[in-house]
Amino acid sequence: MGADDVIDYTREDFADGARRYDLILDTAGRRPLSRLRRALTPRGTLVIVGGEGGGRWLQGTDRQLRALLLAPFVRQRLRVLMSAEREEDLRYCGELIEAGEVTPIVDRTYPLSEVPEAIRYLRGGHARGKVVITV
Repeated sequence: MGADDVIDYTREDFADGARRYDLILDTAGRRPLSRLRRALTPRGTLVIVGGEGGGRWLQGTDRQLRALLLAPFVRQRLRVLMSAEREEDLRYCGELIEAGEVTPIVDRTYPLSEVPEAIRYLRGGHARGKVVITV
């Protein structure tokens, strides 16, 4: 897809100042905005994908909102990417899965009685696929 580098955040710290990047696509949701911005070139672009964590008022969108508020005042481009689920899209994904054209990656499965443990596992940030709750 044209990426020069893909970094495994569990093995190396891309924001250590050794390199600067034109684009950072942040899907992990654990690093502060200031640290991500320091890893960008002066006119680089940061895209924050999705929410991270819960939060009583902002439901995990606090970094996205801070990025949008800061964006007009900095040269770097700060963007967010949020998706909205539509019934027709979910139905289409289900059809692709049933046809064997898409295979979801499931890391772990928990019974409904172990939801707190599943949430602790997700918050640890090391899931390598979806965490499924069976009912």
